[in-house]
Amino acid sequence: MFKVSDPMTTPPAVFSTALQQAVYERFAQLEISFERVDTDPGLTMEDCLHIDAKIGVHIVKTLFLCNRQQTEFHLYVTTDDKPFVTRDYCAAMGGIPRVSFASADKLRELTGVEVGATTVLSAVLPQSASVQLVMDRRVAEGEWFACTDGTPTCFVKIRTEDLLQKYLPSSGHSLMLI
Repeated sequence: MFKVSDPMTTPPAVFSTALQQAVYERFAQLEISFERVDTDPGLTMEDCLHIDAKIGVHIVKTLFLCNRQQTEFHLYVTTDDKPFVTRDYCAAMGGIPRVSFASADKLRELTGVEVGATTVLSAVLPQSASVQLVMDRRVAEGEWFACTDGTPTCFVKIRTEDLLQKYLPSSGHSLMLI
C-alpha cells in the first residue's frame, strides 16, 4: 500500500534538500498558507492518485525540456491527464524548434531536484534563472495548485493565486501561459 500522511500545515521538521528548505522559507516570507503530505516516493500516475485523494486536488505534471543544443530549458507545468505532444507544445510556444526531455544532470544542475521531484517551486533557486517557466492555462485557472516541494516524498498544495501573484514574481521569473 502506498503511504500518504494526513495533510499538515507545517514545514517538515528536517529538510531533505536545500530547495525544500528554500520553498518553505519563501512560503513563510510571503505568508503563503499550504497543506502538505508526506508520502512514499511518488513516481507513477498511480502513486499520484493516492496523493490526490488525500490532498483533495490533482497533482500537476511538470516536465523539464530543452532544445537540441541543450542551451534553452523549459519547465512546463500541465494537467496530470494531458499527454505531452512535442509538435503541439512547440506550436503553442510560437513555433520554437523541437524540444525533448532534458537530462537528469541538467535537471539537477538547474532546478536542484532529482527525477521524480520536478517542480515549478524550484524557481526560487538562483541557478534556475535561465529556465523558462511555461504553464498550461487550465492549471493557471484552477483554484488550487499541487506539486512536489522539491522531493519525491512530499507534496504541497497552495492557492494558484499565491503561486502566480506572490511566489513566482518573488523569484524574478516570468511565466508564459499556453
